Amino acid sequence: MQLGPSELILNADGSIYHLNILPEDIATTIITVGDPDRVSDVSKHFDSIEFKKGKREFITHTGTLNKKRISVISTGIGTDNIDIVFNELDALVNVDFEKRIVKSNKTKLDIIRIGTSGAIQSDVAVDSFLISEFAMGFDGLLHAYKSDTIQHKVISEAFVKHTGWSSDKSVPYVVKCDKSLAAQLSSNRIRFGLTATNIGFYGPQGRKLRLELADVSLNNKIASFEHDSLKITNLEMETSGIYGLSKLLAHRAVSMNCILANRVTGEFSKNPQKAVDDLIQYTLEKLMSN
Repeated sequence: MQLGPSELILNADGSIYHLNILPEDIATTIITVGDPDRVSDVSKHFDSIEFKKGKREFITHTGTLNKKRISVISTGIGTDNIDIVFNELDALVNVDFEKRIVKSNKTKLDIIRIGTSGAIQSDVAVDSFLISEFAMGFDGLLHAYKSDTIQHKVISEAFVKHTGWSSDKSVPYVVKCDKSLAAQLSSNRIRFGLTATNIGFYGPQGRKLRLELADVSLNNKIASFEHDSLKITNLEMETSGIYGLSKLLAHRAVSMNCILANRVTGEFSKNPQKAVDDLIQYTLEKLMSN
């Protein structure tokens, strides 16, 4: 079936609409970062950079490191942007733009998020690294797609019961990382956890400035949840969308979290830039080891 102009939207130069890049511009190993300024923090470690392009908050650099071709792209904040970036990344490798049809032979991408996060368990240290073994989405993105087969509903149902989750809110969903890619990126320096993906930074994560919170005890309910020894370890804003869309599109994805804050102890990293750069270098070294 041919994809119509309103479904597969291309720019005048043939590039995909939002990312503004062509299929040849990306590698099959892709690092995603939220902050556009962090793209160069990753690509500065490459041996060479062959391509740079940006549109809106979406900045892309592609280069090589130890003869391995890698792309790094900024997504901006939130799973609404993840929906754009991941659908367009998949289209770049799995849709024939000239014929406007889905290719019969699919390309599998390895996608690694390098991002910051806040811990909600007291024993998750500031400046430590955490792989999201599972992601719980409060955002609702996955409910727009046929996704029952990839969800871990036993965990989400237990969470809804534990927290007394309001029926007015989107039902949380749970998706697991790619096991093989996570194994490649793991070491004794890495902790595994269940990451909660929020729909905002302030109220949805229990932060209060001037506005009153609808449920002042929500973070405590989230932190006290446990299912088969699995606890929610940290909060951020993209991982559930990354895992959900990657699973549905048959790509491999892992979220690497640099813990900059601990919401229980009130600590914040004294040198967040160094902590993030350490995680960048760690991740690149692990990718080069395969």
